[in-house]
Amino acid sequence: MKVITGEAKGNEGTVLTIDRKKMRATVKGVNIVKKHAKPSAADPQGGIVEKEGSIHISNLMLVHKDQATRTGRRMDAKGKLVRYSKKSGEDIK
Repeated sequence: MKVITGEAKGNEGTVLTIDRKKMRATVKGVNIVKKHAKPSAADPQGGIVEKEGSIHISNLMLVHKDQATRTGRRMDAKGKLVRYSKKSGEDIK
């Protein structure tokens, strides 16, 4: 996915998680936030941890063949509904 607007505009990464209810996605390497963690048994040191924050889905665009593109849905020759790239017209797997 490619970020098309906001602070991380132009960055690309793979989608890690999607929250459909809040319409937000977590993208690897985008929107890095710092979280203060208390020491625990799993992490006895604690301290400041950097991790990816979520970003609204409307700020993301699918990348197909190294180009950001909009997508559509259409019936293929077998009668199956498939996604396709509106920029190139090719099916997206």
